[in-house]
Amino acid sequence: MKWSQGKIAVMAQKYDLTGQSVLITGAGRRLGRAFAEALASCGANIAVHYGRTAKGAEETVQTALSHGVRAVTLQADLSQTDEVSTLIERAVEALDEVTILINNASIFEPLELMDTTLEAWQNHLTINLTAPFLLSQSFGRHRAGKQGVIINMLDWRALRPGPDHFPYTISKSGLAALTRSLAQALAPNIRVNGLALGAILPPPGKEGFSEAVIKGVPLNRWGSVEETIDALLFLLAGPDFLTGEILHLDGGRQLT
Repeated sequence: MKWSQGKIAVMAQKYDLTGQSVLITGAGRRLGRAFAEALASCGANIAVHYGRTAKGAEETVQTALSHGVRAVTLQADLSQTDEVSTLIERAVEALDEVTILINNASIFEPLELMDTTLEAWQNHLTINLTAPFLLSQSFGRHRAGKQGVIINMLDWRALRPGPDHFPYTISKSGLAALTRSLAQALAPNIRVNGLALGAILPPPGKEGFSEAVIKGVPLNRWGSVEETIDALLFLLAGPDFLTGEILHLDGGRQLT
């Protein structure tokens, strides 16, 4: 996946995250990797979580280190609650503290209601909802009395659920509700917001399809990685008087 290093450099000048330490789940690939590298370019130390494949996470760390920040990889299976429960603690041990948590990792399967097995249902809820809950709870304990930020990565479907991608949509709808509840439960010190995406990157193995996805999108195009990074940085380093908000970056898709 490629994105404009020139645009990233401009964002780094606009948003200064020097002194911040970030844990990003699923940060060894796709958008998670882009987020980690961009935040490192803004001066943040990075804990790069990955599930199974270390290669991408290790490459992400090397890029982060080139910006003069601290960066480490952390492996954990988000379907295993005991591994999730210690992830914040491990990140703190590696970076001394964690000031920002980005719940990015998720699974996304194109299952409709009658195709959804109990196993698929439970897998989506565990990884897409339970893991962010446990991580946010641990983060809240770690940052008790201190400032912090949580960003939950959502989907436009979360607030406009339909019959497609059934367990994924329900899990993301739950995460949207969790976002707003956390914003109240963790106030005033920890801000919690969500970033709901539309068509940004094709699912793995489906890079060839395009037109069908953006049909009905008012802006009639795919969003870019750079735009997604810019939206994330706005939520992280923009107005401090912003919590419980779900920002849609979807070209207006949730309106149709």
